[in-house]
Amino acid sequence: MKTSDFYFDLPQELIAQDPLEDRSASRLLHLDKVTGEIEHTNFKHVLDFLNPGDCLVINDTKVIPARLYGHKVDTGAVIELLLLKRRENDIWETLVKPGKKARPGAVISFGDGLLTGTILDIVEEGNRLIQFSYEGIFEEILDQLGEMPLPPYITHKLQDKNRYQTVYAKHEGSAAAPTAGLHFTEELLSQVKAKGVNIAHVTLHVGLGTFRPVKVEDVNDHHMHSEFYIVEPEQAELINKTRQNGGRVIAVGTTSCRTLESAADENGILHSKSGWTDIFIYPGYRFKIIDALITNFHLPESTLLMLVSALAGKEHIMTAYEEAVKEKYRFFSFGDAMIII
Repeated sequence: MKTSDFYFDLPQELIAQDPLEDRSASRLLHLDKVTGEIEHTNFKHVLDFLNPGDCLVINDTKVIPARLYGHKVDTGAVIELLLLKRRENDIWETLVKPGKKARPGAVISFGDGLLTGTILDIVEEGNRLIQFSYEGIFEEILDQLGEMPLPPYITHKLQDKNRYQTVYAKHEGSAAAPTAGLHFTEELLSQVKAKGVNIAHVTLHVGLGTFRPVKVEDVNDHHMHSEFYIVEPEQAELINKTRQNGGRVIAVGTTSCRTLESAADENGILHSKSGWTDIFIYPGYRFKIIDALITNFHLPESTLLMLVSALAGKEHIMTAYEEAVKEKYRFFSFGDAMIII
């Protein structure tokens, strides 16, 4: 299987640069994963595809304002920093630009010294380990100084930080939003519950590797980034009961999907566990627990496009994407949605 098999032509103007005023006002493309039939509707009508007894699984991770701008204390050189993952206490793995000026021992000041970081080491892929020093609470300082780490294809400045956050975001730790969840409002979630659909929470802290292009031609040679996830006991029980009672498990987003498939065994039983997952789902994969998926439209040749192709079949997905381009759907993080069911 080749990476180029997942290429499609996407006009630049279809890449959504700003979120809609109303989260749930986006369009929704329904793809029947068995027949490949396509239906066009609005996200508010997602309820029409859910049955009482089903379980919607959402990722309650919270994006941290992980992009910081500072300067080197000795030379005054401007430094841009992106927090990737917390290694321990105040030591973070980061992406630093420009890398040439970020050597071990260098001290970077942010917000006139409100926060300082000392580079400890250079690790894999040129990332830097940085130890931070500050007075007070790190998260509050970060909220004051940091910016939301929007994907590289979004060039507009985000006016409201909360619009790159789901309404149910709870556990801080993501460098990117689980964007399929951005379409849900509190009102819509209430309607989901009122219909008799359960809502289960899992947590997967999304890493920037989610935007990393596949650089190899043979899909099997691609190495996935790893991300930390948690499945709590009561949530696992709720999802397992859904399956036992004949309900469907519907993942909201590829991150929820990857979490569930990482924590499930070969018999389709979900276990309460936490850890790092680098699961790579592409055509040929046998899903253990999810029946359906709500997701946004993904980049050409990306691992996420391969994941949805594993669920609905590559031909069905590529036809649906061709239709979405023709119908001028909005793509990527702030774009429209698709339900594969």
